Amino acid sequence: MGARQRCASIVSFIIRKSVRLASLVVAICVITFILISQSPIDPIQAYIGADMMRVGPEQREKIAENWGLNEPPTEQFFRWGTSVLQGDLGTSMIYRRPVTEIISEKFLHSLTLMMIAWVLSGMIGFALGIVAAMKKGTWLDRMIKGYCYTLASTPTFWMGLLLVMVFAVWLDWFPIGMGVPAGVLAENVTLTDRIKHIILPAVTLSIVGVANIALHTRQKLIEVLSSEFILFAKAKGEKGFTLLWRHGLRNISLPAITLHFAAFSELFGGAVLAEQVFSYPGLGQATVEAGLRGDIPLLLGLVIFSSIFVFAGNLLADLISFVVDPRMKEKRSV
Repeated sequence: MGARQRCASIVSFIIRKSVRLASLVVAICVITFILISQSPIDPIQAYIGADMMRVGPEQREKIAENWGLNEPPTEQFFRWGTSVLQGDLGTSMIYRRPVTEIISEKFLHSLTLMMIAWVLSGMIGFALGIVAAMKKGTWLDRMIKGYCYTLASTPTFWMGLLLVMVFAVWLDWFPIGMGVPAGVLAENVTLTDRIKHIILPAVTLSIVGVANIALHTRQKLIEVLSSEFILFAKAKGEKGFTLLWRHGLRNISLPAITLHFAAFSELFGGAVLAEQVFSYPGLGQATVEAGLRGDIPLLLGLVIFSSIFVFAGNLLADLISFVVDPRMKEKRSV
């Protein structure tokens, strides 16, 4: 395949993925809006809060008119969709600020948390998978598999509560929650304070995310080690780490990387639970708050952003496979 053909194939691949993304976002927004409109939560009551008894019917009508809640759901959705096409995600009912500002602010916290957890889970899971495959059938392999099976069935919030109880309550090594110390002005918060508050949420996400990478890497490496070219390399005297480095890593790294990028959806879902446990000020906490308080513009904006974020992770995984794996190129050229 020539360079021009290869570029054309990549562009065509990205265009097809973009069309799928657009249809996915529209479908998710429609479903989310229908679920919100059928929710028993009264957005006006959630907006007013504790002062509900002091607000009369006329004021309620004005509030509903101001936010467009007095219109039929279909008109609300199309009015919101028109604003989105113009680049306006609306104003949050909770924060009284543009949705784009809130998402950009919360995303920085969530991105830092997820990237730390993503890198740690990938490195630890890949290393454990290699060790388990190289020591197949031994006590070390059984211990790693048992550890991974346990993690795969462990809810993120339970792991977070366990870490809080051990390392924050009993040992008092880390703060219980929040992104910064309580009662401290923003300009007085140091980098050390932020690191201390992010360690437990990041460790929670990374521990839970280890299992899939480790088990997948173990299985792939076992298949590679039983292949004919590995048997030929062993016959030439290669063994141990040298055999793994020369012949094994290239064959197991690409599937592991692809799987790890595709795990963005699980990572984002785990971050929602972890941020709730640790009261971490990220997108997850904002999503839960918007859902419980009926903040339609913020919730729909978060749905769009999270869909694009997860889709971007899957797209990167596909692009890596397309560019790096020669078998993918051959399939595209046929």
